[in-house]
Amino acid sequence: MQEKILTNKKHGMQVLLICVLLEIAGIAMAVYGGVMYESMPNIIPLIVAGVVVICVSWIPLVGLRILKPQEALVVTLFGKYIGTLKGEGFYAVNPFCSSVNPAADTKLSQSGDVKKTQNPLLVSGEGVHFSIPDKKISLKIMTLNNSRQKINDCLGNPVEIGIAVMWKVVDTAKAVFNVDNYKEYLSLQCDSALRNIVRIYPYDVAPGVDTTGDGLADEGSLRGSSEVVANRIKDEIQQRVEEAGIEVIEARITYLAYAPEIAAVMLQRQQASAIIDARKMIVDGAVGMVEMALERLKEGGCVELDEERKAQMVSNLLVVLCGNHDAQPVVNSGSLY
Repeated sequence: MQEKILTNKKHGMQVLLICVLLEIAGIAMAVYGGVMYESMPNIIPLIVAGVVVICVSWIPLVGLRILKPQEALVVTLFGKYIGTLKGEGFYAVNPFCSSVNPAADTKLSQSGDVKKTQNPLLVSGEGVHFSIPDKKISLKIMTLNNSRQKINDCLGNPVEIGIAVMWKVVDTAKAVFNVDNYKEYLSLQCDSALRNIVRIYPYDVAPGVDTTGDGLADEGSLRGSSEVVANRIKDEIQQRVEEAGIEVIEARITYLAYAPEIAAVMLQRQQASAIIDARKMIVDGAVGMVEMALERLKEGGCVELDEERKAQMVSNLLVVLCGNHDAQPVVNSGSLY
């Protein structure tokens, strides 16, 4: 379906003025004919013409449409697509035309979906509320914040992830006629694309994992490569919604965490890994300090230590430097041997 923009319909004010003048003229003709009927019996055709004008002149008012900036209206005539009204203005179209927007009543977790004001109608003493759905299509940039999903990463660990997608309608004909409901279609495609991309990456950097498809292991991960993952999700969604006349501007990860059932275990794993890394750093620093102390003592020549005493000194220094608590000094008042 190819979009057609109606550019010659922005004359709603002229049609409104003409219809008002015709109504006034019809009322004047009917009133004048009724007043002059007794003196001029042949004035009946004027009265009939006035009544006909009154009954017919309001019909073009049904075709008046008002659009605000960044709004569009898809118009059909007896089921046939005749064009789209775009841009702000006061339009006049065929009064028998109807507007089409299957997603008018669809409410998602996104900007632009707000509750419409309901108008009360009093019927048989009871208050009955109704609201007329707005068939206009917004061309503004909107943000879809889909619900969090639980997905297994490439290592099989369940993670919870949520995304926010910035999008807009660029082809109203495709959005209305190529898919049943373009808002629901976008939401479902976001879920599907998110699942396809997340299963390629591990939550954190893991050895031997290829996330780019080149056959070589890399350091890609959901936590460390969020920009790359978001761009791949955006491209995946765009390919899927191209036929719906939707342009995906940006996609961003808004929430990322392990699923509750393994979150505690993964936290312990991360803590253990952090403790091991810290201990390794402490040991490396302690060994360097011991080596430096032995070198300084040897260069200064203030004391000569045999291999046994060197080993005891190294042991004592490592205990002091690598211990979790402050060492308690012990003064040796006897012989070293």
